Amino acid sequence: MARLVLLSEGLTGRTFELKAEKTTVGRVPDNTFEIPEASVSSHHAEIHLRGNEVFIKDLNSTNGTFVNGEKVSEVVLKPGQILRLGMVEMRLETADPVSAAAATKKVQMLDQTRVIPQGVKLDELEGSRTPLDFSKSGFEKKDNKAVKTFVAVVILVGVILVGALVWVLAKAH
Repeated sequence: MARLVLLSEGLTGRTFELKAEKTTVGRVPDNTFEIPEASVSSHHAEIHLRGNEVFIKDLNSTNGTFVNGEKVSEVVLKPGQILRLGMVEMRLETADPVSAAAATKKVQMLDQTRVIPQGVKLDELEGSRTPLDFSKSGFEKKDNKAVKTFVAVVILVGVILVGALVWVLAKAH
C-alpha cells in the first residue's frame, strides 16, 4: 500500500495511507489529507491511484506542487520521490521491497544532510567592534541643540523687529 511520509520540520514522521482512488490534499479540514501549514493552499492537490501508479494533480495552488524540485501540474509519482506542496515536503513509500530499499537509501541521504542555520550571531560579525546598547529602544527623544538655538535666534530677531517697528511708529507721531 502506498503512503506519504512527511519530511518537513514540525511534521516529520507523520504519514498518510493512500487508500482511496482520489485523495484531496490541502490546508482546510474538508480535504481527505489535511496539512495545516500556511504555504499549502486550502485545496492544493489531488492524488489519484490507478492500479499501481500514483498520480498527483495540482489544483492551481498558490505556491505550487513540485516533484524532486521540479514544478508539475500533473505527473506520476514514483516511490522514493520527494513531493513538495508549498513548503511541505513528503516522500512516497510503497510496500514494494525494491522501492522500499530505494526509499531507505533516500532517507539515509536525507539523514546526512546538514541544517544550515538562518542568520548570523552578532558576535560572529567581522568588524563589529563597537558595543551595542540594548537598554535603549531607539525611540527615545533626542536632545537637539541646533533646533533649540535656531528657535532662540528666531525669537530674538522677532523681538528686535517688533521693537524697531514700535520705535519707528513712535518717532512718526
